[in-house]
Amino acid sequence: MDESQPTKYLITKPLRVFLDSSASARPVKGRMSPTQTYMSKELVPGANVFVEWGWIYDIPEPNPWLSKHVHPNDEVVIHIGSDPNNPEDLGAEIEAEMGDEKFIINKTSAWYVPKGVSHTPLTIKKIERPIIQMTIILGGEYSSKKL
Repeated sequence: MDESQPTKYLITKPLRVFLDSSASARPVKGRMSPTQTYMSKELVPGANVFVEWGWIYDIPEPNPWLSKHVHPNDEVVIHIGSDPNNPEDLGAEIEAEMGDEKFIINKTSAWYVPKGVSHTPLTIKKIERPIIQMTIILGGEYSSKKL
C-alpha cells in the first residue's frame, strides 16, 4: 500500500483493553467494559491524541467504577445522549467531581479537565436510556495516577 494514502490513519478495528491497573481495569456491569480505543500512538504511530468511548446502559456495578485520579495531559470527557429527537437531553444524571467541586451532568456535554487536575469519581445517579461516554486525551496515550 502507498504510505501516502489516508487509509493508514483510518481505524476500523478498535483496541479493547483495560486502560490501567485502577478499579476500571476490571469488567463493570452496566457499561461497555472494556471500552473501545479508536485512536492512540499504538494504533497510529505519531498520533498525538487518545480517543476511547463506550456505552453506559444501566447503573454500573461498581458505581462509581473510577476512583479520583489525574492525567499528565489535558483531557476532554464527553457524555452523549441517545435520543435523536432531543440530542441535548442526556437521559441520565451523573455526579462528577473536579478538584474539590462536585457537580451534576444531565445534558449532552463536553467537560475539559486540565492536566494535573484531580477528577472523578463519576457516579451514575439515574439512567433512562443508553448514553455514550467518550474520553479524548492529548498526548496519544492513556496515562493516569490514582489519588
